[in-house]
Amino acid sequence: MSRPATRFTIAALLAGFAATPLAASAAGGEVEVLHFWTRGAEAGAIGKLKETLRSEGHTWKEFAVADGGGGLAMVLLNSRVTSGNPPTAAQIKGVHIQEWAHTGRLSNIEDVARAEKWDTLLPKVVSETMKYQGYYVAAPLNVHRVNWLWINPQVLKKARAKVPTTWEEFFATADAIKQIGVTPLAYGGRSWLDLGTFESVAIGVGGAEFYKRAFIKLEPSALSSPQMEKTLQTFRRLKQYTVSNATSGDWVGATALLNAGQAGMLLMGDWAKAEMLAAGKKPGIDLLCVAAPGTADSFSFDIDSLAMFQVSPANKQAQRDLASDVMSKEFQISFNLTKGSIPVRLDISMERFDECAKRASADFKSSAKRGTLLPSLAHGMAQPSQIVAPMWEVISQFWNQDKMTAQDAMARLAAAARAPNTRAE
Repeated sequence: MSRPATRFTIAALLAGFAATPLAASAAGGEVEVLHFWTRGAEAGAIGKLKETLRSEGHTWKEFAVADGGGGLAMVLLNSRVTSGNPPTAAQIKGVHIQEWAHTGRLSNIEDVARAEKWDTLLPKVVSETMKYQGYYVAAPLNVHRVNWLWINPQVLKKARAKVPTTWEEFFATADAIKQIGVTPLAYGGRSWLDLGTFESVAIGVGGAEFYKRAFIKLEPSALSSPQMEKTLQTFRRLKQYTVSNATSGDWVGATALLNAGQAGMLLMGDWAKAEMLAAGKKPGIDLLCVAAPGTADSFSFDIDSLAMFQVSPANKQAQRDLASDVMSKEFQISFNLTKGSIPVRLDISMERFDECAKRASADFKSSAKRGTLLPSLAHGMAQPSQIVAPMWEVISQFWNQDKMTAQDAMARLAAAARAPNTRAE
C-alpha cells in the first residue's frame, strides 16, 4: 500500500540510521526493525510487538520510514546492509525475500520455525514464500485480500440493484447506480491500484488457472490469449463508471467516496477497512464485502513479512524471539485486529474479528485447500520488481490512454514478462 513520502532527505536519514553497530543490552539483545507503519492504527499495531519484546528483556531500536516501502526505504536498507550494519529485520515481502536471501545477507530461522511447527500452521504457498533453499528466512505477519468488492448498501437499495457476482452483473448494477446520479465505482488513480484492479478483473474473467499461467508462469500464450484481450476490454469498460477524471486521488479518497455514499462500489483490498472504521462504518454491515466479480473461488493475497538479517551472536536470541513473537497467536490476533488484515496462521479463532475478516479467513482457508491462493502481481508477491514495474506502466497507460488497443497492451505485457528475472533459483 502506498503511504505518504517522508519529508526528510535521503542524506539526512542515511546519516541518522547508519550510526553505530547493534549491541546487546544488559537485559538482553537489541532489536531493530525497518518498517513503514508510522501512522494511526498501524503504528499502534507495531507498538504491540515492541511491548512484547521489551517484556522479554530486549531493547527496541526504532527504524521507521514513512514512505510505504518505496525507494527511500530501500536506499536506507541497502546502505545499512552494505556498511555491515543491517537491522535485525526489515519489512520485505514476496519475491524480494528470495532476492535478499540470494545475496547471503538473511538469517536462517529454521530452528524457530521447526520448533513451533510453522509448516503445519501456514499454507504451503505462504511458507514457500518465507523460505529460501528450504529454510525459513522471514516471518509472516498477516494476510491482505486484494480481490474484494466493497458496496454501499444504501446506494444499492436506492438504485434497486443487486450485489453482482459476475462482471456482466457488475455492469448492470453500475448502470442502475449511474441512473440515480451516484458515481458507480470509486477509483483511486495510482499505478499500483490500476494493476490491483486489473488482476482482480483477470481472475474474474479468465479464472485462477489463467491468472497462474499469465502472471506467475508468464506464459506467452496466456499473455497474448483471447482471455487476456477480454480482460483488458473488461478493465477499460470500468472507466466509464468512475468519476469524470477517472480517479478519486488515491485509495483513501476512493474509500471516502464509498463511505459517504457518493459512490456505490469500490474494488480494493481490505486495507480500506482502516478508513471505513475511521469513518464509523462497520465492515460487513454498513459496507458490504464480497469477492470481486467472478473470483469467489480464489483469493489474491498480499502478505506483510519481516525478513531476518544476519546479526551478531549477542543479538541472535533477540532475533529468534522476534520471529517467534510475530507468529504467536497473541500477536497475530492483536496486530490484525488493528491493521484490518487477517492472521496468516490457520489455527486462530476469528471470533473477535469483523464480518469481512471472518469471510476472508474462511475463503483463505478454502482457497488454500483448492489451490487457488494467488500471489498478488500488483503487490510484488508474484514477480520481481523488474517485471512488475513495466507491467504497472502498461496497465496504467492502457487505463489512461484510450488510443492504446488491447492488442498493443498484450504485446507490451508479453515484452515486460521477458525482462531479466533475477528471482533466486
